[in-house]
Amino acid sequence: MCGRFDQSQTARHYANLMGWTDAVFDSESAPTTNAAPGTYRPVFHMQDGEHRVDDVFWSYRAKWAEGKVPIAINARFEKLANRYWSRLLKNGRGIVPAEGWYEWTGEKGHKQPWHIHRKDHGPLFLLALANFGPFVENRAEAGFVLVTDDASGGMLDIHDRRPVVLEADDAKLWLDPDLSPQQAIELARQSAVPAEAFEWHKVSTAVNRAGADGPQITLPLED
Repeated sequence: MCGRFDQSQTARHYANLMGWTDAVFDSESAPTTNAAPGTYRPVFHMQDGEHRVDDVFWSYRAKWAEGKVPIAINARFEKLANRYWSRLLKNGRGIVPAEGWYEWTGEKGHKQPWHIHRKDHGPLFLLALANFGPFVENRAEAGFVLVTDDASGGMLDIHDRRPVVLEADDAKLWLDPDLSPQQAIELARQSAVPAEAFEWHKVSTAVNRAGADGPQITLPLED
């Protein structure tokens, strides 16, 4: 699962790292170290041959699923080809850039947050699915989810699932509309940044509050 992430650089910074100097921006989201569900965050995608960066609502539920399934913030990688996600896998692939994400360990009421990031402190390009369009009744109709997979390589100590992360070049391939859904799944399976590329440290419980922000909440706590 991924319930919060650190997106502390600007969308234009991440676009430059992807080589998207020609990107069309419809994004006014400010950088944040504590992006939470229910907020609008910049999502990279392709539309009519253009590189686009649009603010999209983090949470999704198909309009037809109202009252049938709960609103989601993540999509399980192993279920991307099912009926619910297949349309977005074909037409709604996106990338959410970040510096890291948060997970929690411990018992309810005593949860310890952890900041997970690359050992080389490079950017993360998180796989996303989104409905890029207007909503009718609920903002989640036009929202996004992050794609998660089974955790491994010691990350099970933190959580049993983690976001699927790609390198910049592979992220651009994921967004290529000429890539079929099955090819996109294979790309993600074969090219995901491995668990051993990441490290993590404890951070302040201030991150538990959705409105908390600032670089101080990403700092490691002393044991």
